[in-house]
Amino acid sequence: MENAYLETFFIGVGCTLFLLMFLVMYRIAKGPLVIDRIMGANIVGTKTMLLLVLFGLIYERVDMFVDLALTYALLNFIGSVAVAKYFRRQVAQRDATTDGTPLESGGSHD
Repeated sequence: MENAYLETFFIGVGCTLFLLMFLVMYRIAKGPLVIDRIMGANIVGTKTMLLLVLFGLIYERVDMFVDLALTYALLNFIGSVAVAKYFRRQVAQRDATTDGTPLESGGSHD
């Protein structure tokens, strides 16, 4: 990279993103709800994408790192949808066994 100030700025932004990822890791570990953990994992995935693009800017290979970031974003999205479907199915099964009515037809939401 030709401009040393710009490279230093990108490295500073990358370190800040990395630090923010550690703060979100606390939310993933402590919860308290499953949705908090899922959202935390999505936030870490988004910040990882940003870090990949920043690495591309620093190493002057933006095309390669953007492809990696898009692939990572797709995997993050698919994982989020899969986990959400799994938990929705678990809640529906729990509610069906609790009072005999499925969740969508007005069963208990407790």
